[in-house]
Amino acid sequence: MEDRQYKLAKRRVEKKKGFYVHLGVYIAVGVFFFIINLVTMDQEPQVWFFYPMIPWLIAIMIHYFTVFGLPGTDILTEDWEEREIEKEINKIQQSSPFALPPEQTENFKLDDLPKAQKEEIKRGNWQNEDFV
Repeated sequence: MEDRQYKLAKRRVEKKKGFYVHLGVYIAVGVFFFIINLVTMDQEPQVWFFYPMIPWLIAIMIHYFTVFGLPGTDILTEDWEEREIEKEINKIQQSSPFALPPEQTENFKLDDLPKAQKEEIKRGNWQNEDFV
């Protein structure tokens, strides 16, 4: 379990690091464009440096939301996705007439079912909702 947690934490840190590198490159290129714009102002009195930066800013914002989630919510984070998967698994397990406790689902064999459930399976008394 600790190995899985370490890998998950490492992956999250790598994603955060990737975002910060992306942001740093964005700022460096923005400063570079700004300096070039200032140097060329004598020939062309226009401010153009932010035009190529706007689409990139949108990409930076999307990158931020995928790494850190929307401020005030956690819909785009992996934690939210894992919690939702857990909820759905619990709903499925609770609604199934043949639901087994989670500790019994590993290495499950049909022979492990009680005789009454085996008979019900053989008779075919089930609804489409019983299947996932």
